[in-house]
Amino acid sequence: MTAEQRHNLRAYSDHVRKTLDPTHILSYMTTWFREDEVQYIQAEKNNKGPMEAASLFIKLLLELQVEGWFRGFLDALNHAGYSGLYEAIENWDFQNLEKLEDHRMLLRRLEPEFKARIIPTEILPEIAECLITQDCEEIRQVCISRGPMAGAEKMAECLLRSDKENWPKILKLALEKYGSIFSELWIIDEGIKDVEIKDLEDDRLEHSDIQIFYQEDSEDQNLSQNPYSPSEVSHTNLYNPLKPRNYQLELALPAKEGKNTIICAPTGCGKTFVSLLICEHHLQKFAQGRKGKVVFFANHIPVYEQQKTVFSRYFERLGYKVTGISGATAENVPVAQTIENNDIIILTPQILVNNLKNGSVLSLSIFTLMIFDECHNTSKHHPYNMIMFNYLDQKLRGSSDPLPQVIGLTASVGVGDAKNTEEAIAYICKLCASLDTLVIATVKENLEELEQVVYKPQKISRKVEPRTTNIFKSIISQLMKETEYLAKNISEELGYLFQIQDRVYGTQKYEQWIVAIHKECRVFQLPDKEEESRICKAMYLYTSHLRKYNDALIISEDAQMKDALDYLKDFFNNVRAAAFDEIEQDLTRRFEEKLPELENVSMDPSNENPKLKDLHLILQEEYHVNAETRTILFVKTRALVDALKKWIEESSALKFLKPGILTGRGKTSNKTGMTLPAQKYVLDAFRANGDNILIATSVADEGIDIAQCNLVILYEYVGNVIKMIQTRGRGRAKGSKCYLLSSNADVIEKENINLHKEKMMNDSISSLQTWDEVTFQKRIRHIQDQEKFIRDSHPKPKVVPDKGNSRLLCGKCKVLACYTADIRVIEESHHTVIGDAFKECFVSKPHPKPRSYGNFEKKDKIFCARQNCGHDWGIHGRYMTFEIPVIKIESFVVEDIVTGLQKQYTKWKDFPFEKIEFYATEMSK
Repeated sequence: MTAEQRHNLRAYSDHVRKTLDPTHILSYMTTWFREDEVQYIQAEKNNKGPMEAASLFIKLLLELQVEGWFRGFLDALNHAGYSGLYEAIENWDFQNLEKLEDHRMLLRRLEPEFKARIIPTEILPEIAECLITQDCEEIRQVCISRGPMAGAEKMAECLLRSDKENWPKILKLALEKYGSIFSELWIIDEGIKDVEIKDLEDDRLEHSDIQIFYQEDSEDQNLSQNPYSPSEVSHTNLYNPLKPRNYQLELALPAKEGKNTIICAPTGCGKTFVSLLICEHHLQKFAQGRKGKVVFFANHIPVYEQQKTVFSRYFERLGYKVTGISGATAENVPVAQTIENNDIIILTPQILVNNLKNGSVLSLSIFTLMIFDECHNTSKHHPYNMIMFNYLDQKLRGSSDPLPQVIGLTASVGVGDAKNTEEAIAYICKLCASLDTLVIATVKENLEELEQVVYKPQKISRKVEPRTTNIFKSIISQLMKETEYLAKNISEELGYLFQIQDRVYGTQKYEQWIVAIHKECRVFQLPDKEEESRICKAMYLYTSHLRKYNDALIISEDAQMKDALDYLKDFFNNVRAAAFDEIEQDLTRRFEEKLPELENVSMDPSNENPKLKDLHLILQEEYHVNAETRTILFVKTRALVDALKKWIEESSALKFLKPGILTGRGKTSNKTGMTLPAQKYVLDAFRANGDNILIATSVADEGIDIAQCNLVILYEYVGNVIKMIQTRGRGRAKGSKCYLLSSNADVIEKENINLHKEKMMNDSISSLQTWDEVTFQKRIRHIQDQEKFIRDSHPKPKVVPDKGNSRLLCGKCKVLACYTADIRVIEESHHTVIGDAFKECFVSKPHPKPRSYGNFEKKDKIFCARQNCGHDWGIHGRYMTFEIPVIKIESFVVEDIVTGLQKQYTKWKDFPFEKIEFYATEMSK
């Protein structure tokens, strides 16, 4: 880019800010922007809007020094459909855009009336050519999720940014075609600035002063009237945002009658909207002077964020106070006070469990309605069950305090391990007992309507034959045998661990076995501590290498051999960059001796994975028949997500695909999960036709609102009947298909069993719905009494903190790191070590992803300082004004000073030591 072009772009940046939504072109700019910059821009739009996001985008753009970015920017505008802006920048002539300014000014002044009068879904097809494709899709989505008024507001926002010079005229024609009253106000003749719109300015057309009534036959249409809203809302907008379907009213009916209910209905039928109907009816039924209080539980953060947005947009316009608390925000929020001060609270369930346990929330009686999303999880030690234990204890002891109504939402109640209908009924009854429900609401009267809305995809199972020969696996297996032999001979005491029969490399069973050995070796003890350190360190290295080899075989089984080889090469490169002692040198040498052969094998076309061939065929066939196909490809692991994305991008025959990826937020091994902004960006791109195939792990099969797609592919991906129904339900467009692709006959058989269990579940629900209420109530009460007796008979022992001092030893070489007496807890979550002695025990290296959050700035990684160890202990950074280390407990072995007994913990919360709070005054001394 020339200096002149850079200067011009800076000079005309105001036009770009007014026109461009940068999130619509980010998918074309990944060559120029880092992932964190993309997420930053997306977050800026979510928090402050497209204009602020465009300002940030331009700033980052002008900072680029790499050749070719200016042409890349122009190409991105062209691809995304910004033809007017593209032409203006290409010729540095913005006259056509400047001419639109008067029309934009008029639309801004008329916007309240536009929102009130326009039916966006009616005129959208007529004005689509004035907007880019993603804008059109966003308008449709807003209409569906928030109603026509919000859709009209979104349409106005998009028109104000439109770079098409004819949009004012096309809008006028569309308004006239449908006889809209607004067309009389939309004047597009020359000199519109001088047109008198005194009436509009005098009345100001305040949103709260407009009353628009839609007459409906059903009493249930009164969705937006709010006679019991706060008094300051004097003029409510009585506007019906969405008319519920008959099957949705059928699902809501038992709950609106005040009954505890499990609503079991397919993915995509609008269960969230049903919960809005129930919630609004519930809040409106209270007499003057009394108020309802609703809590909605969501298991996962993306679902929590999604539901918080939906409930806020729906209920805040009615005058109700809506808020949300998740694990990410709970530390900074007084939970009990927040619940007290709001009408509707969206929570991740562990928040309430913690606050019931610590006494901040005294009782569930504070709520009048509890809604459990994905309620089939209410079992064992899940937070949902912990909440319901509290509810049932209050119920069964005969407390006079009122209990909240309970509603559960699910696509499938499941049947567990049931072998027949009788056992399935018992399983479902236990779920009903856990949620204290006597009603399972399903669609019966309006089934035909439901089937017109939610299409059940055609299910196709494809058994793929595995590779006939696998030289790659043979070479890796030989390396694993050699490594096992070396490990077995390192110590007579530990040699027995390797006497395992029928082990199969490249399986989850081998993974579990090697992890168990890895853990046992970490707490191995000898009188001779030097010898103990030598053996533990050697076993740590051997088991780590075995685990990586096993991972590579699993990757090679489902993806390309070269992906597995790249995985191993990355691992050995990291090994070289660390301590690299004699054992690591020997293992690296053995691998590198086989590397040329592995390279040849992995690049040989005859070794292509048959599963990928079949996947390739399915994708080509489906997109050939329908170029608008939208696909979700479910896989088991994050490594496979990355491998399949790379495979698609490298395939010239699949260049029509634009893959996006969606994984969880948690950390696995050395890889961190996707951030919430990244997840939102991917989902938005998929909804707005930015990506046409989404490669996802299990995070996408439960709860998250994903745009309709017509092709679901389960790639070696199978679970229980609940997971099957949820994943299949993602393909809910008309004529959709769901493929199961596997080389394992057991996987195919398991899916067939799930289909049988689904029928058994539906039959069992139908049978339960015929039971008379007294019989059902007796059965539920019997289960509840039985379960309470078991809980009371086996109380969970209270963990008493060990006030004695313990040693923390390096989990790899067993060298002393620190004492628990020197550990301090920061903000109830981070653990640091005070004193100068610990500073001598570690070395620091710059953190690959430094960042700041709260009062903490992450700067470095810290490692064991012992020669040839280099075990990762945690991070080093700045807390307020202090430079401190923050350690992770999984990196250490805990040794009792008195008994010498050694233990390991994966989480600080499981380590029962006396926790001492961090004080700045102590550091100052």
